[in-house]
Amino acid sequence: MRNRIGERGHARGRGIGLKSVGLKNLGLAAIGAGLLLAAAHSPASAEAEYKLKLHHFLGPKAPAHTQMLEPWAQRIEAASNGRVEIEIFPAMSLGGKPPELIRQVRDGVVDMVWTVNGYTSGLFPRAEVFELPFIHTNDPAATNLAMREMYEADLAQDFKGVKPLFLHVHAGQAIHMVDEPVTKPAELEGKKMRIPTRTGAWVIEALGANPVGMPVPELPQALSKKVVDGALIPWEIIPPLKLQDLTDFQIEGKDKTRFGTTTFQVSMNQDRWDSLPPDIQQVFLDASDEAWLREVGEIWRKADDHGIELAQKAGNTYIVLDEGQTAAFKAKLEPVVQRWIAEVAEKGIDGQAMVDKARAAIAKHSGMAKSN
Repeated sequence: MRNRIGERGHARGRGIGLKSVGLKNLGLAAIGAGLLLAAAHSPASAEAEYKLKLHHFLGPKAPAHTQMLEPWAQRIEAASNGRVEIEIFPAMSLGGKPPELIRQVRDGVVDMVWTVNGYTSGLFPRAEVFELPFIHTNDPAATNLAMREMYEADLAQDFKGVKPLFLHVHAGQAIHMVDEPVTKPAELEGKKMRIPTRTGAWVIEALGANPVGMPVPELPQALSKKVVDGALIPWEIIPPLKLQDLTDFQIEGKDKTRFGTTTFQVSMNQDRWDSLPPDIQQVFLDASDEAWLREVGEIWRKADDHGIELAQKAGNTYIVLDEGQTAAFKAKLEPVVQRWIAEVAEKGIDGQAMVDKARAAIAKHSGMAKSN
């Protein structure tokens, strides 16, 4: 597994020409060249049979990169006995903008992507059920497992042209504010708030604020230039974007309750997947199993906890709404669920059935997690 950001620059000057080697050192140089040639033909350095490129939108120091994508790729490479090599290209280093990632993988420009489903509005309507407020509440592992449970029967139609290796959520949308705190919906009226997806926009609209859509890498500049007054985003993004320096207040509901979430996918181009032999496909499937989805949930939860600790250490105010305040937000946001149900009905989707099924699956897996 290799990270490939800025490698071209590092590669320059790696070669050693004869002009840079003194005559009396030519013998040593020849010996070294011989050793390098031998190493190149040794089994340990054998070329991987399947070289795959994974493209994503966050930087190489983001928790999603270092704690999720890198370990996952390393496990696959190890389990394949070196037959698979995964090169990770963070920060859109292969070109394009984050909303283009799904098209890149569908068109075969890259082999795999990690992306936000909602960056391409309306393309994954069925998976949006898990983004709705008070469907996912505070347990990312349970929601990950619920998506897996519902995938074949309820979600698969959205993912034509790609093979999802795993779907997941983050800890959930919380409220970050500059200058003024928020403890009740009315305090958001008229505010300009960054949102990640169209369901996030519906949340902000239901709270009386004005949604401003943008990929997450654009948020720091938007905050610093006062393009937005705040953002709907989890705590884990605080360290990589330095949001502790750009915001003053972080707000969430009781018991880590959030106001919706974002769904993500790690997917491979379907033709590329179909070209892999069954034993290599099984390596990917084994590395993306239920145990991995639980681990991904824990990765995002721990990264979230670290983010809010950092904000507090920087002097930001961390507000946890009490039960009554949380209920006030829930009452305001229930129409978002009904809006989604009405909209997907126009596409022939039984939204109410999916809401009921998603809630039941999350509750079941949350119970399992607590009992383990």
